[in-house]
Amino acid sequence: MIEVLATGPLVTIQDLGRPGWASVGVGRSGAADRAALTLANRLVANPEGAAALEVLFGGLVISARRHVWLALSGAPAPATVDGAPVGHHAVFPLAPGERLRLGRPDSGLRTYLAVRGGIDVPPVLGSRSRDTLSGIGPDPLRAGALLPVGPEPGELPLVDQAPVPVPPGGPVTLRAVRGPRDRFLTDPRALERDGWVVSTRADRIGLRLTGRTVAAGADAGGMASEGLTRGAVQLPPGGEPVVFLADHPTTGGYPVIAVLLDADADRAAQLRPGQAVRIRLLDPDSTHG
Repeated sequence: MIEVLATGPLVTIQDLGRPGWASVGVGRSGAADRAALTLANRLVANPEGAAALEVLFGGLVISARRHVWLALSGAPAPATVDGAPVGHHAVFPLAPGERLRLGRPDSGLRTYLAVRGGIDVPPVLGSRSRDTLSGIGPDPLRAGALLPVGPEPGELPLVDQAPVPVPPGGPVTLRAVRGPRDRFLTDPRALERDGWVVSTRADRIGLRLTGRTVAAGADAGGMASEGLTRGAVQLPPGGEPVVFLADHPTTGGYPVIAVLLDADADRAAQLRPGQAVRIRLLDPDSTHG
């Protein structure tokens, strides 16, 4: 068992989500930054989709009831075990009674903690992920929660650290392709102009870009509701785009004017309120490979 002693703003259990249920109104959900989740799992030799902890802006404190191996990835929150610093993107042990503490990251927003064996709570519709929009999956963690750890995999970790870039703290460029409703844009290149900033209206569902507005055609408000996907950039009547993330709704009634590349949807999940953003539209043929 892992015991949760304290949490920050939000700690949820996440894996790679529950695909295949959109037709009945259940989104995929899963880790907001999938690349970070899979890296942490690979470091401890778990299957890439094993359930781990997604920690929003630090504050997590845990202890272990038995010896476990852990790995951190994503936003680089300062981490200590009984006061001794431990690194990110590296494997480290936690002995019974020791305490792991995560501080606030200097850049990025979401840190992932994988334990060898995975967090073994009961799955819901095939996934252990918490969907914050629908409320499906295990509840957000609170102090006192006890988390079962699954059996350790037979394989051993192949590396003990992974030197990968951390989420940037400055301006970020998000790559995208034109969306299926970009014809509603009065100026087709309006999205690419500088000046976008992540607003405080940001969570696992999506984030709103503010700082200026984009004009849409007069007929944009008459659209029928249609399906949405992670990374969709939707344009509400106010002209401030919304970028949908892991817990996006399955349908929406405003035009999708662009769609982020899959890897950049993960990067968007690490953006913080107030951070500058630029959107770069690519030719779809240039995104292959």
